[in-house]
Amino acid sequence: MRILVPVKRVIDYNVKARVKADGSGIDLANVKMSMNPFDEISVEAAIRLKEAGIATEIVIVSIGDKKSSETIRTGLAMGADRGILVEVAEAGEIEPLAVAKILAKIVEEEAPELVILGKQAIDNDLNATGQMLASLLDWGQATFASELEIADGKATVTREVDGGLQTITVNLPAIITTDLRLNEPRYASLPNIMKAKKKPLAEKTAADYGVDTAPRLKVVETVEPAGRDAGIRVGSVDELVGKLKEAGLV
Repeated sequence: MRILVPVKRVIDYNVKARVKADGSGIDLANVKMSMNPFDEISVEAAIRLKEAGIATEIVIVSIGDKKSSETIRTGLAMGADRGILVEVAEAGEIEPLAVAKILAKIVEEEAPELVILGKQAIDNDLNATGQMLASLLDWGQATFASELEIADGKATVTREVDGGLQTITVNLPAIITTDLRLNEPRYASLPNIMKAKKKPLAEKTAADYGVDTAPRLKVVETVEPAGRDAGIRVGSVDELVGKLKEAGLV
């Protein structure tokens, strides 16, 4: 079984994002970037399936600028076999539909039986690419996976849903999107980081797949959230109720 794992380069989750002075977007200058945390979980899930003898090859795909190759190398250092970088010339965010269309073309070429990707990216929180890809391919999908088992040509997935947990079974080939509780991603060892530099990494462009990546949405303005007001201490329940009444909350 071949598994395709799309990954995205985003601002590191430990970094506080800053808005540009002109409000045109997020300032990425000299900011630490890393693999989207949900995608790290996807890579780990694929590697565990390979270690269990279920998968035979793991292909990492990233769509973005030239620096996205670093994100692919991270996945290769974790244990994936080869990578594909699809360079996009346009600056700014690549919208989920364009990403899904490119991934659909790659799936046609690579013929994987399983595509595992993060449920969302932490930079835009759109949570749309996996579902769009499943629709374009007409494949079954299991989103928000917190448990995953592959057997007899089927994937059994426990999903994180509003009411708790839901377990479903989908026939392969299928799209799986991962939630935080699926696993704890491993750290790449130094020897594996060095080995990753020699693993194959093909470079493509969106034009190679005939996909138009021009944005259909325009960001009008970006602003930081308003700061929180300082709290106050009260000495009793009666005083608390009085303060709430003064604020018009009760």
